[in-house]
Amino acid sequence: MEKIFISGATGFIGSHLTELCVKKGFKVVAFDRYNPNNDFGWLENSKYKKDIEIILGDIRDYDSVAYAMKGCKIVFHLAALIGIPYSYISPIAYLKTNLEGTYNILESSKNYNIDQILITSTSETYGTAKYIPIDEDHSLNAQSPYAASKIAADHLSLSYYRSFDLPIKIIRPFNTFGPRQSSRAIIPTIVNQALSSSKKIKIGNLSPTRDFTYVEDTASAFLKVLKNNKLIGEVVNVGSKNEISIKKIVTLILEKLQIDKEIEISKIRQRPKKSEVNRLVCDNKKILKFTNWNPKITFDNGLIKTINWLKKYNNISKSDNYHV
Repeated sequence: MEKIFISGATGFIGSHLTELCVKKGFKVVAFDRYNPNNDFGWLENSKYKKDIEIILGDIRDYDSVAYAMKGCKIVFHLAALIGIPYSYISPIAYLKTNLEGTYNILESSKNYNIDQILITSTSETYGTAKYIPIDEDHSLNAQSPYAASKIAADHLSLSYYRSFDLPIKIIRPFNTFGPRQSSRAIIPTIVNQALSSSKKIKIGNLSPTRDFTYVEDTASAFLKVLKNNKLIGEVVNVGSKNEISIKKIVTLILEKLQIDKEIEISKIRQRPKKSEVNRLVCDNKKILKFTNWNPKITFDNGLIKTINWLKKYNNISKSDNYHV
């Protein structure tokens, strides 16, 4: 079976994708950020750990990336800085990680003649929807330094496809949720506050709407896109085409936990007004047309799974600001 390189492999989506690839019989090289504790993130206690070659390095360093990729035929690039609030504080950190990191992946892939490279984008690149649902032809509108860095990485990737015939595919997930997600993300934030002793749930903004896909479905989409060569040089949305507001999510979580708490709008949790992405809804016709992918876990069932996981693990999620 082919050898796969996965960057950001110990993070939220990355760890689920890594385990899925192992289950499918691939040899996996899991690459993530070097740390002095030799911590393998969500793969540390994985039952598949012995079947994974884990290499810690730095996505920002070409030599580190090229060393880890040697011998691989397929690349899934997920490593990124993803926390939007921190991108307001240090935009350059996002350029170095998300853009230069992608360059290192692309250049190494070119030099190794990699068979396929799947670059992970984000629905944040679209900004607030100009029409609903959002298809892959929707304009790109950076409303945060994070989104700008991802747009730049996407365009750089497509330039390598057009300039060097590199077999690039860009997979653009809308909001993903589920076990292992960072506690800073909206659903774990709400659940953890609901389970805490606090009498209030603090939220930045209740009105934005999002399109959520359960993490196992997002991971399976990567493999479905991988299999179709007609998608080389293409951008592919991954989402459920269902729209739900933050306010509705809070209501659903409180109902499922049978807890009654006051909701408080917290200014410190709000994005700058022009930076808030108000509406995101996925048009998933493309992935449905070219693959047999279909989300299997409904939002309601995924929410129950996520709540149960957070309760089981004492409401503590590892920080995955660097991973995806």
